[in-house]
Amino acid sequence: MTFTVHPVPSMGAEDVLVGTDGTVWTGTEDGALWALDPATGSTRRVADTGGRPLGIELLADGQLLVCDAERGLLRVDPGSGEVTVLLDRVDGKPMKFCNNAAVAADGTIWFSDSSLHHGVDQWKDDFVQDTRTGRLLRLDPDGTVEVVLDDLAFAIGVALAVDESYVCVAETRGRTVVRLWLTGPRAGTRDHLVAGLPGYPDNISRGSDGMIWVTLASPVDGLVERLGSAPLVLRKAVTRVPEALQPKPRRTIRVQAYAADGRLVHDVDIDHPGYHMVTGVREHHGKVWMGSLHEPSVAVYDLR
Repeated sequence: MTFTVHPVPSMGAEDVLVGTDGTVWTGTEDGALWALDPATGSTRRVADTGGRPLGIELLADGQLLVCDAERGLLRVDPGSGEVTVLLDRVDGKPMKFCNNAAVAADGTIWFSDSSLHHGVDQWKDDFVQDTRTGRLLRLDPDGTVEVVLDDLAFAIGVALAVDESYVCVAETRGRTVVRLWLTGPRAGTRDHLVAGLPGYPDNISRGSDGMIWVTLASPVDGLVERLGSAPLVLRKAVTRVPEALQPKPRRTIRVQAYAADGRLVHDVDIDHPGYHMVTGVREHHGKVWMGSLHEPSVAVYDLR
């Protein structure tokens, strides 16, 4: 079992996607989208979103769906670099924090908007203040948009079951993966695929193994947990103190994989000095690719 770090030319390779041809895609804090050749480690810049790309998904026509925290849902042509805005407003109001998505077989896009109050540059404010204004939304092929879940505790990762019987959304502050049933006798109801996670989840994805893979960006922080029950005025005060004194994510490299019954199948917990804070994950034929909000690189772990 090996762990390999592949540098990219910019900071903050937050999410990771593996294409059908094996190309690995990521986006960085300067707005760039990168294609990595895993065989050679070489990268090429394929587009610039003009914002802050986060979640990346593959569309049926080979184009990329990008959740841009500043610009909304984007379609990106990796050949020409052309960027098209699919959606940047909901109910007439700009999205604050478009974050992650999953694409259904019929083209329906399920995506998260993490907060109604804070954007990507103020993610710690929302996390500590626990505003619980995150949302899971659906964009239908005909352009109809619907908020399907709201009042989520910092909603980020989104993933669909193999048979699309349910959609999952990670609540970072709640340390849960919420599941909304789409078909069958439980259609329209919600439960948890997993609750009480041992850390704070970020992006999630469905692997080629059919599992729901969950990033744990940081272990549970006792101070943050205690703040959760403190008065709002105190939670707001914490986010106004100097950055050096604010709670910080602890260094860790950890991802987990869950079966449909909520059973933990894989728990990858790695200690490596050159990488930390995994925020994106994609299992692809036994290899687990990872992205990080705070690293100028993506990494891969071989499960075999």
